[in-house]
Amino acid sequence: MIVRQLTSRGLVNLCAPLRRGWDSQSMTRPSSNRAAFREIFSKASNIAILTGAGVSAESGVPTFRGAGGYWRKWQAQDLATPEAFSRNPSRVWEFYHYRREVMLVKTPNAAHLAIAECEKRLAKQGRGVTVITQNIDELHRRAGTKNIIEIHGSLFKTRCVSCGTERATYNSPICAALEGKGAPDPETHDAQIPVQDLPRCEQAECSGLLRPSVVWFGEALDSDILIQAEKVLDNCDLCLVIGTSSVVYPAAMFAPQVAARDIPVAEFNMEDTPATMRFKFHFHGPCGTTLPPALSPHASEIQ
Repeated sequence: MIVRQLTSRGLVNLCAPLRRGWDSQSMTRPSSNRAAFREIFSKASNIAILTGAGVSAESGVPTFRGAGGYWRKWQAQDLATPEAFSRNPSRVWEFYHYRREVMLVKTPNAAHLAIAECEKRLAKQGRGVTVITQNIDELHRRAGTKNIIEIHGSLFKTRCVSCGTERATYNSPICAALEGKGAPDPETHDAQIPVQDLPRCEQAECSGLLRPSVVWFGEALDSDILIQAEKVLDNCDLCLVIGTSSVVYPAAMFAPQVAARDIPVAEFNMEDTPATMRFKFHFHGPCGTTLPPALSPHASEIQ
C-alpha cells in the first residue's frame, strides 16, 4: 500500500502539491448513475470515507485557500508553519483562536449527518464505516461519527512544545490573554501577547508553551495515524471521496491507490479533481445535497 511506502521512506510531508497530472487518456468518464452506486453500496462491508474541506463548506467553515482566503494580510501558508510559530507565537495563536471561536458556533451540515447516520445504521448490520478526514474542525465528531481518523489533527487539541503532552480543550477563550483577540480584519494590529501569557501546559512542573495540535505546512504526518489509515484503505470494498481537491500529498494518493486495486471509488465534489478520471463514480454538486440520498437506507438493507 502506498501509505506504507511513504512512511518507510519518510515522505509524509504535509501539503506537498500533487505535481503530476493523471494520464486520463483512454479512461472512461466516471458514472453519475446513483442507482448503480447504490447497488454497490448495498453490498459493501467495509466502507472508507475520505473527506476534505468541501464537506464542511456548507457549514460556513473558512478554508483560507484560494482567492480571498486571507486572515488579516496572511494566508494560512504564512501562519501554519513551525517557523511562523517560532517567530511570532502570539500572531499564530490569534489566528488559531479566531478559527476555534468560529468553529464553536458552526454546526454539522447534512453531509456530516448523513455520514454519521450511515455509520450507525450499518454498524447494526455488522458493516463498517470509517472516516479518514483532512479536516481539523471536528464536525464529523460533533455529528456523531465514531470511527474517525484525523490525519491533520484538531483545532481543539493542543500539544506542549516542552513535554509533548497532547490534550483536548474547548475553553472559550483558550486563555485569558486571547479574549477578544483574533479579529480577521486587515486593519487589525497584532495583539503582541507576551509568550508567558499564551496557552501553557498544565502538566505538573512543566508549564511549557502550548501549540495547536495540528500538522503544519512542512511537518510530517504522524506515521501511526497513517498506518491506521492504511489498514482501513487496504480492507475497504468501497471508498467515498467527499469534498477533497485531491491535490495534496499524501491524501491525494489514497483513493487512486484504492481504485488501482479495482475497488469502486465514488467522488462527491463541486468540480472535477486531478484524480476524477481514476474513479468509478463522480457526483457533482454540494455534498449536503448529493450525499444524503446516496447513503440513505437501501431497499435490501435489514430494517
